[in-house]
Amino acid sequence: MIVSFRPTFSRIALTGMAALALAGCSRKGEIDATGGIVAVRSACPSAAVPAYTGDVTLFNPPQSTDSRAIDVVANITDLRSTCTDGPQLYTQATFVVNARRTDAADARQVTLPYFSVVTRGGEAVIAKRVGQVTLNFAPGQYRTSATATAASYVDKAAATLPADIQDLITQKRKAGDADAALDPFARPEVKAALQRTSFDLLVGFNLTQDQLRYNATR
Repeated sequence: MIVSFRPTFSRIALTGMAALALAGCSRKGEIDATGGIVAVRSACPSAAVPAYTGDVTLFNPPQSTDSRAIDVVANITDLRSTCTDGPQLYTQATFVVNARRTDAADARQVTLPYFSVVTRGGEAVIAKRVGQVTLNFAPGQYRTSATATAASYVDKAAATLPADIQDLITQKRKAGDADAALDPFARPEVKAALQRTSFDLLVGFNLTQDQLRYNATR
């Protein structure tokens, strides 16, 4: 079962790689020498771990949530992503799962499910997949780790700001002009376009409702 969640962050903010406008050494959001605003934005999805899904706790017996019954604890770390440009933007994310167990007497293999979800505008789910990562504990070994991957395809046209919105952001502004002091990113049409063209690749453990509740309330 895919965990049902609402991401707790927004991707309206501009980040990343592809320049809408560059001039000299100006930084994002600054007014450059020609009076335009420099804005840097990536069309590629950003990879992130939603709240409460980055770790999982297994109990023995399974129905218990007592700290004395903790069997295995695992967490996702070192999430990294790369993006390949083209008509379809291909994003591949890698991450490490670190785990520890309380009983290290015997060799043991633990398989944990994880999800990868592509969202648009911070809310709408447009694709989802479930994978598995296998952790191997040697006899006497309390800790282990494994690497897993997730990937997504996003239509580049859908992730690119329309030319008229780019013009609103980067148009030249001179001191004294009526709109010189106005933040173009505060305009409703710009906000809407940024949200509509923003995509995220979200990765986390594919938790049961009980596991998600435990993470949220412990």
